[in-house]
Amino acid sequence: MARQKNGCERHHRPVDGRSLRQPALIGRCFVATAGCLLLDKAMQLPSIPAAVVFDMDGLLFDTEALYEEAIMVAATECGHDMTPELFRRMLGGVWQSNKILLLDHYGVGFPVDTFRTMWMRHFDLMAATRLALKPGAIELLDTLDAIRLPRAIATSSSLSTVRHHLAAHDLAARFDAIVSQGDYAVGKPAADPYLMAAERLGVEPPLCLALEDSFNGVQSAHAAGMMVAMVPDLVAHTDEIRALCTVVVDDLHAVRSLIVAVWDRG
Repeated sequence: MARQKNGCERHHRPVDGRSLRQPALIGRCFVATAGCLLLDKAMQLPSIPAAVVFDMDGLLFDTEALYEEAIMVAATECGHDMTPELFRRMLGGVWQSNKILLLDHYGVGFPVDTFRTMWMRHFDLMAATRLALKPGAIELLDTLDAIRLPRAIATSSSLSTVRHHLAAHDLAARFDAIVSQGDYAVGKPAADPYLMAAERLGVEPPLCLALEDSFNGVQSAHAAGMMVAMVPDLVAHTDEIRALCTVVVDDLHAVRSLIVAVWDRG
């Protein structure tokens, strides 16, 4: 039993009889749906990933909508207007970047740290009873267990938040590594979080499949040289973001289908 730096434990076993080939990185994105039979080769992953790296908020957990609801309540309490457009520019970003964004929008006199405390207090209250997994999360993890693919989380959230969310759904033991706020010098959209996840997994970045819902996250995973599957949450993909993806899919059920299809191809 190997213990990771983050305290997670998992059995590490070789993949039986399968060779993990170097994927051909592609610069365009193809769209698949949960119900797709994946008959078109262009709608498949280029090769079997050696590891999978998950974003957390909006990808593994349905939390971005809670963060949006909470920030609207906090803004009202502070007497400020908050728009969905402003909030969604913050998706996937680290607090240092989002703090600058808020100060640019509201002015240098805006009590940004107090505002963040209020925002997180409302989020915590909501998450206490409404923390839900995204559709297909358990089925995808079950499949990764079955084919023995290691996996990590690379997130802009704090380690305490990651541990809380995983514990709430008994998922802590299902990840080999966690990369969270404070583990890297520069956060998303820089490559650092995903490069560190690959390092902790002991897998070269081009052999990893990154799962992301945000623009900042897609840019980060792409910069790290990973295959990228985007599962849009609050914000639909653009042509520019699609160009950075390997695939764009509707949900984690579709990600599972893609992995199963490439696995069956061998």
